Amino acid sequence: MTNEPGKDPIGLLLAGGTGSRLFPTTRSVNKHLLHVYDKPLIYYSLSLLMLIKVREVVFICRPEDEAAFRGLLGDGSQWGMTLNYVHQDEPHGIAEVFLLCAQQIGNRDSVLVLGDNLIHGSNLASVLQRVLEENVGASILGYPVKNPEAFGVVELSGDHEVLSLEEKPDHPRSNLAVPGFYCYDGRAVEFAKSLKPSKRNELEITDLNKLYLADGSLKAVDLGRGVAWLDGGTPEGLFEASQYVRTMQRRNGLMIASPEEMAWRNGWIDRSDLVALCENNKSNDYFNLLHEICVRPQSKTVLNPSD
Repeated sequence: MTNEPGKDPIGLLLAGGTGSRLFPTTRSVNKHLLHVYDKPLIYYSLSLLMLIKVREVVFICRPEDEAAFRGLLGDGSQWGMTLNYVHQDEPHGIAEVFLLCAQQIGNRDSVLVLGDNLIHGSNLASVLQRVLEENVGASILGYPVKNPEAFGVVELSGDHEVLSLEEKPDHPRSNLAVPGFYCYDGRAVEFAKSLKPSKRNELEITDLNKLYLADGSLKAVDLGRGVAWLDGGTPEGLFEASQYVRTMQRRNGLMIASPEEMAWRNGWIDRSDLVALCENNKSNDYFNLLHEICVRPQSKTVLNPSD
């Protein structure tokens, strides 16, 4: 992506919806605030933006959930970031985000992340950074799954060119699902304005991506092996994600998706601030592990804490 000075990409984090697949729990709490092992689900999607150095993020949420998100995340200044909030009264499709956030986006490039996604794996930081830097229109990810009919699906040629996109097809043309991480150039808002509601009465993100495909500027990167993509939108998915994070953190003694650590490694906050935060929360296992990581000598060799 190429941006003018002061026109860095803006992050869009979609955390709306009713979370109906998690009823009855989500009748009283937004699903993105539910815990995946030792931290809220929303931390994992936010970490993807921090991983690629996106410091300005807009959260899209229901009006009744903003206070809870602000209580958890604030305005982002504690992490050297800027967090703003935009309301989505009713969910009308992922692509609606660009209409809701048109003022914040302007003509800037943007990175859209779905709030219930957990993506983690080897060299993930370098892969996502390359996707961002090399994007000239729109870029999506592809991830092999056993049940592609439940997802948006991308079909690639032998040269990894995008051949087709389908939204939850009955007969998928490939097994590559499209995870909730998308990069767009400054035309996304105008393209979104031209979309028509689908049969589900939603503005489909697949239809937005098809406009870039028709324009010849859609790129897809196959994540392949070595990366885990977990869905936090179901009870089974939350349980599996918690098991995964617990196993990985206990095995290697490193954090997955800690905004405090990532802000420190990005140089957005001082080490002294991080240490003080941990010292004030000594009875908490999350901050104890964070303290151990940021003070031990070998920690400086861990370049990408979400890899």
